Amino acid sequence: MFRGIFASFVFLFHLRPFAKGSVIDNVFVSNSDLFVDFFFILSGFVIAMNYSDLNTTSEIKQFLKKRFLRIYPLHLVMLLIFVLIKLVKGSLSSFVHVNNLNDVENNLGSFFSSLFLLHSTPILNSAAVSWNIPSWSISAEMIAYLVFALFMLLSVSKISKSSRSLIPYVILITSTGLLVYFTKSMRIDYTFDYGFLRGIIGFYVGIITYYTYNFLNRNGIRNLGSTVLSICELIVIGVVIISIVYANQFKSFGLFYELIFSVCILVFTFEGGIVSQLLGKSQFLKNLGKYSYSIYMTHALMISLFNIVFIRLLKFPESSYSYLFILNFIIIYFTSAWTYKHIEMAFYHPKKKP
Repeated sequence: MFRGIFASFVFLFHLRPFAKGSVIDNVFVSNSDLFVDFFFILSGFVIAMNYSDLNTTSEIKQFLKKRFLRIYPLHLVMLLIFVLIKLVKGSLSSFVHVNNLNDVENNLGSFFSSLFLLHSTPILNSAAVSWNIPSWSISAEMIAYLVFALFMLLSVSKISKSSRSLIPYVILITSTGLLVYFTKSMRIDYTFDYGFLRGIIGFYVGIITYYTYNFLNRNGIRNLGSTVLSICELIVIGVVIISIVYANQFKSFGLFYELIFSVCILVFTFEGGIVSQLLGKSQFLKNLGKYSYSIYMTHALMISLFNIVFIRLLKFPESSYSYLFILNFIIIYFTSAWTYKHIEMAFYHPKKKP
């Protein structure tokens, strides 16, 4: 559920440059890009929950295949749509005025960088996020999967099973050290250059979070009762809100957000408090979580098309986004429901031929 809620805030973050008014153009929304780190951590948590016992080379290969089929088809479709749009814009430029025709970030080099999921790295010298802007994090996610698979492969033959639990700590320390070395700072909000390290850090924080969850679960934290867990949930929500609102003060210590989101996932995984119980009753929030990857991957395109229709053609003022964002999100929601069924699941769970 939180995946869907936070994906929605990332949508508002990318909508903000087009909008005027406090509903969208505010400090909380302007820092909502940090929720990407929540996705990385949750991904590591889920992968650790389901794949910590990989013991053979064939199992590791199957893991990579499943992860690739889960994320790449929709990424490729969206990339090709953006390429098509660029070609159409070029063909129409002789007849009508086209904004940002020479968008230098969307070039042949950045296309191949995106195509091969390298656009969260400095490879091919990308100068900015390009094409489908949010997709840099899919590159970082896939690289985190590859790192996970590599070390699982090594551990099958070289490392004892009892020592596997140490690997996440080593990788977390190493990737954090590399990020600090290359960027000369403790910030973590990198995208097209060192976003892959950001992804690895978040992913392995998620794995360690899963270890912590197992430890607490074995030691009876559920016995604390719903009242205590409810208080913990409310405190965590308050801390998340404050940390996003005051992100300009905290961004210099980027690992702070890894800790905050880790605790958030940890507390709500137990589903013992009143907040998690209330959220769990909402079918809309369940669907939002289910469609979250599609929402994340399609919203940049939908924002752009929506802006063309309502702002450029119908001449709505930018302040109208204070209510038009609802219509924009409804369109994204139903578009994502379609892409989830016909692209995500079509490749991940293809129908067998009779």
